[in-house]
Amino acid sequence: MQFGNLHFLWLLLLIPCLVIFYLLTFRSKRRMLQKFIANDVWQYLLKSVSLKKQRVKPIFFILGVFCLILALSQPKWGYHWEKIKRRGLDIVVALDVSKSMLAEDIKPNRLEAAKREIKNLINMLKGDRIGIVAFSGTAFLQCPLTLDYGTAKLFLDYLNTDIIPLGGTDIGGAIQKTIRAFEGHGREHCAMILITDGEDHRGNVMAAVKEAKNKGIVIFSVGVGKGEGAPIPVLGKDGKREFLKNNEGKIVVSKPNMKLLQKIALMTGGRKGVIGTGNFPLEEIYQKELSKMEKKELESSRQKQFENRFQYFLFAAILFFVLETIFSERKRQ
Repeated sequence: MQFGNLHFLWLLLLIPCLVIFYLLTFRSKRRMLQKFIANDVWQYLLKSVSLKKQRVKPIFFILGVFCLILALSQPKWGYHWEKIKRRGLDIVVALDVSKSMLAEDIKPNRLEAAKREIKNLINMLKGDRIGIVAFSGTAFLQCPLTLDYGTAKLFLDYLNTDIIPLGGTDIGGAIQKTIRAFEGHGREHCAMILITDGEDHRGNVMAAVKEAKNKGIVIFSVGVGKGEGAPIPVLGKDGKREFLKNNEGKIVVSKPNMKLLQKIALMTGGRKGVIGTGNFPLEEIYQKELSKMEKKELESSRQKQFENRFQYFLFAAILFFVLETIFSERKRQ
């Protein structure tokens, strides 16, 4: 036997409480009768009342409560096989892990804020496959398309700015790697979410965007950071925290390239969002855009479905409550 809602089983603790309550009530009632009514009068007044029947009525009530609790816990036994069809989208999130993502204009930094947003997105998914591409100076597939959301979150936790040794930001390479991640899964009903500060250092972005558009992939670009930018914290030679400087000795300020991200989104029919303005762009993208896209059948499988049997216990509970109501305490004359 299985139970659909185990929390209601805690209510079974009421049963011994009810038993104790009735025992104390009967004892107190008997003591009060003996105290205020003489023995011979008591026997005369109660000659039409059956003490045995008085004890049966609480038993009916307690059994009714017991069956009602079991009904609420949704007991199940027996099963049948049911064909389950999953429908959803294929979504690949490409996350920038370059050093500029360490800028702290969003707390604790851009990368951690982006990872937090991606986890919120994964929590919202309903039957959609999710994949993760990490990129900086080059790109690699961190997590292939999967329906295992827990595994996707574990892959996401491992991402940091040291995972790719080649510096820079190759947005075009990230888009091309995402295109290859969709291969073998069908190119329809595919969406890419590009999360970056927008500072591309390779110059091959538009060619990759055109290729994605030709393959029917919609790109939603999400910028990370505030418009005024922020310095990039690094560890100096003495192990102390300092900020990244250029060849002239000036502190490098990393600013999101929102114009580039807007252009990428418009070319493929997506939209642009920003992390760091107090809103939740990935949530908006999923609810307003992705959830309305046509979904495909991802897989179908046979699943064991247990039969719900709560109705038997509910019927028994009603029966016991009715018996408790109509059962008379009087002796037959």
